[in-house]
Amino acid sequence: MSHGTTWSMRSLARMAGLLYLVIIVCAGFSQGYVRSTMIVPGDAAATAGNILASEGLFRLGFVTDLIAFMADAAVAVLFYVLLRPVSETVSLLAAAFRLVAHPAIGSINLLNHFGVLLLLGGAPHLEAFSMDQLQALTLLSLQMHRYGYLIAGAFFGVHLALLGYLLLRSEAFPRLLGLLLVAAAAGYLIESLSFFLAPAYESLASGLVVVTASVAEVSLCFWLLIKGVRDSGTGDSGLAAVGES
Repeated sequence: MSHGTTWSMRSLARMAGLLYLVIIVCAGFSQGYVRSTMIVPGDAAATAGNILASEGLFRLGFVTDLIAFMADAAVAVLFYVLLRPVSETVSLLAAAFRLVAHPAIGSINLLNHFGVLLLLGGAPHLEAFSMDQLQALTLLSLQMHRYGYLIAGAFFGVHLALLGYLLLRSEAFPRLLGLLLVAAAAGYLIESLSFFLAPAYESLASGLVVVTASVAEVSLCFWLLIKGVRDSGTGDSGLAAVGES
């Protein structure tokens, strides 16, 4: 037998905001602190030394990334429920692109992060490699992780473009949020495509996405947490029925 549990749309929005905050904190810690402070571009020995000296921190970076991707899966579904009244088809597409970007590609890409620990930790069958070779493979694995992030970023950019479109059409959110998300979408897509097509401009593109994505996603997160959804005059902004077994 299935029993319906009724949630207000505002409650679902605030739940999405809380999970979005988890994503921002966890992913920001993993990418913005752990890997950015340990990886020394072009210096395999220094990078390996940093990781071995702070192995616990490097492992924590893996776990916080994984937590962020699990939260991302939930956020994708919550956004679908919240924005389905605007357009069910576009909401479903937005959810699909978000699920592919981080929970799918991002999670699998974490193997490149964890693989570093196998290379430097004396995994079986690696005795034939010298320490210099293992350090070089470590830097290669981290570079592959970066490429995986950029591939996921292309899918995430499409998600943000669709999400921005939905917010622009929704009466429950301010149009400014939609515009900010469209700008962030452009930033993600420019970064991903420029890296593979014109790597000389990667630094400029990365700076662009940091600014646009930070403003858009942090703004959306705190709007969801504080406001939830805008009251459109239908009580508590509508109700959603969630089936439970």
